[in-house]
This record gives sequence, structure tokens and C-alpha cells, in this order.
Amino acid sequence: MDTKNADLAALRDALGERLVTEATIVNGYENDSSRAVFTGATLGLVLAETADDVSLALAWAHERGIPVSIRGAGTGLVGGAKAYDGGLIVSLERMNQIVSVSPDDRLAVVQPGVITAELDAAAHEHGLFFPPDPASARTSTVGGNIATNAGGLRCVAHGVTSDWVSALTVVLADGRILRTGALTRKNVVGYDLTRLFVGSEGTLGVIVEAAVRLESLPEGDPVTFWAEFDGLAEAGAAVTEIVNSPARPEVLELLDALTVQIIEDVFPSGMRIPAGALLVGQTVGSDAAKHAETILDISRRLGASAAQIAADDSLVEARRMSNPALSARGLKVSCDVGVPVSALAEVFTGIAAIAERHGIEVASVAHAGDGNLHCKVAAPDTPAGLAQADALIDDITRLALSLNGTITGEHGIGLVKHHELPWQLDEVALDVQRAIKRTLDPRDILTPGRAV
Repeated sequence: MDTKNADLAALRDALGERLVTEATIVNGYENDSSRAVFTGATLGLVLAETADDVSLALAWAHERGIPVSIRGAGTGLVGGAKAYDGGLIVSLERMNQIVSVSPDDRLAVVQPGVITAELDAAAHEHGLFFPPDPASARTSTVGGNIATNAGGLRCVAHGVTSDWVSALTVVLADGRILRTGALTRKNVVGYDLTRLFVGSEGTLGVIVEAAVRLESLPEGDPVTFWAEFDGLAEAGAAVTEIVNSPARPEVLELLDALTVQIIEDVFPSGMRIPAGALLVGQTVGSDAAKHAETILDISRRLGASAAQIAADDSLVEARRMSNPALSARGLKVSCDVGVPVSALAEVFTGIAAIAERHGIEVASVAHAGDGNLHCKVAAPDTPAGLAQADALIDDITRLALSLNGTITGEHGIGLVKHHELPWQLDEVALDVQRAIKRTLDPRDILTPGRAV
């Protein structure tokens, strides 16, 4: 450790005040929003302002075999940005410039620390928008969303982040700078390295710039709708039919009764508490009202006890507050699984049975249109309480896999889901992924022991 501390002088000579070692500052960068808690001593924090800063830091760490954690806004929920004992933290929050917006090409070039909602707002000035829309859009960064291939509320209509990334500039583990992709709509030159880095969770390189695609704003105002269901099975059946109908919503979210109750307790928004589940969504475009009515008709036919058009979009905004509301109520242990949309009713019913078997309160909310489910578990903030909650979450994950699902839909693997990898991936898949990791990061300094 003394040798490594002495070596910091070389990095300080290169970075100056952008290398921080004061514990009172560094401590604020050592954890993300997950239940994984850092213990140990970090060597230092790099507050990178340019790609060259990142390159210098990684080359320094690579030469010395020092582990590096990469941090955006710290909103991740799987421990992917947690610091390492004796490691270096590279923060990208200062790299927060929107370099350019090209309306004619419907492209934006941004640094990784740009807040997602701010990119969306900048696009709006040109009659465009950035489709990826995680619930944390007002706090999460574009770079973090790319690194985890984040989803969000608009996935049912527009897909996930990878569908909107055109090109990347990435700093590799040894400090070299790689450029992938192109600014053209079509590009089939070489391997698709852009998609390799999207979703790689900081294990293969550090994204320092991204060209992302934008979409034209739809005509008119969005129409928000809601439907109450007495049972989760009926709600799931309605979602399946809605997704397969011509009336494609842009947002389609399903919240169980407990989630709605807690949101109303913490952030009152006027939502009615359903007996079973509340379906909230939006349609957009010139036929938005017509499509919303079609969705409501489907909901009523399949068992909705009440269904109507909302006066404004406050229900969608309330949905965005589900995670902070549930956390405020003590439901802090979370999971993120995905199932085929046709299995949504079965997974909700199965989760209720799992919660009853464990005797623990579970709140569930889903990006229903694409089958991505988020559960929050009530647990005492003690090692025993967290272990009990983790055991319940493992059962939910196994349930999702039994329904041909996945162990994560959008949050990533990070640290907290790492033990679940062999549940979904066979030895060949794991071997290929780890071979790629070894090739690009032979000294295993970038986010070691996570994701793959």
C-alpha cells in the first residue's frame, strides 16, 4: 500500500487537483444506490474532465495492477460502481457537456456525465427527443445508461438504450482510446464493437463520448390513462392483449396495490388504491386519444373494475417516484427480472406466493409492456435481515427463469447479482464473455469481479 501511495505522486503530477485523496470528499464516491456497502480504503478519486484524464488514470492503474471503479451519478442498483479497497475511483460527472445536436441527422454527441433528462430537453428544442427513459432520468447519466444498457418507461415503444447508440469513444484498460461505430444510419464495417461496450458495465472500457440517435417528437399532447384491477392475473392478461393490439402505448406500467399505497403515503398524487393492481400508461401521436380508448376497452373487457383517461400526466410522474417512495418506507432491497409478456400474470402471482412463504412484504412494479419487473423487499437493516431479503429475491429470480425469463432486464449484474450468472448462462457463454474480458483487460483492473 505504501508503494502504491507513493506512486500517486506520478498521477498527481499528470492530473493536478483532479486527483483527490481527501477522505471527506472521496467517501461520497465510494458507493452507488445499491445495498452493497464499501468497506476499506480507497487510494484516490479522479474527477476526470477529458478523455485524456481518463486515459492517464487507466494507463497508470494498468501498469500497477490497481482496480478501478467507474462512477457516473451513482444511481446504479447492483453495486457496479462500488469502490475497491486499495483501488482508484474514476468519476465522469464533470464530463457533462452536450457536444452537439444535429437535427438534420437526428443525432446528438454527448459526454458521459450528461443527465438523461437534460439531453432529452436539449433535443426538444429541435423538435426531437431521446427515447431511452429510465425512471431515474432526472438523475442518471447517459454514460451510465449506456454502460448498463438501461431500459425505462418508454421501452415498450422504443426499445432499450442500445437501440439508440450510434458511436462511442471508449478508453481501454491500458489507456488507449478506441472509437467505434459511425454517425451514419447504416454501418456494417467490422465487428459491432459499439454494442459490445453497451451494457458491459465498465468491465471492458470507459465510455468518454457517445453519439446517440434522436427521434421526432410526436404530434399533439400525450394521453394518460389508468385502469384498476382487483386481481394481478386479470391485469397481466390485459397487458398481454394490449401489447398485441394495434393500439401500441408509449408507456405501460403496472403497479401492485402495496406500491400504489406507499407512493400515495410518501408522495401523494391522487392515485386510487386498487384491490390488486393499477395499470398506468400513455399514448402519443395524432391518434393518441383513440388508442387510449382502445386500451381502456381491452382493460374493461378483461376485468378492470374502473378505467378512464386521466386529466394530466401526474400518474406517470408518480410512477417515477416509486423507487424513492419504497426506499423511504424501508423497502430497500431490490431486484430486477424480466419475463415474456405472456408470463406477466404468472410471475406476479408467483411473487405474491413467495412473499407469503417468506413472511416478508414485497412491493412490485413492472414496465409491463416489455415484461420487466422490479420488486422491493422490506428487510431490517441488519446482516440477518438483508440475508433473508436476498434469499427471497433469489426465489423471485428462479421463478423468472422458470418462465423463460432473465435475471436482469435493465439494472445489470454488478456485484449483487454476480452469483446468479450461472443460473442463466451456461459454461460456454461464460467462457466466451470472460475471454473477451481477458483480451481487453488482461490485468483485470476495470470493475473486476462484477458483471461477468
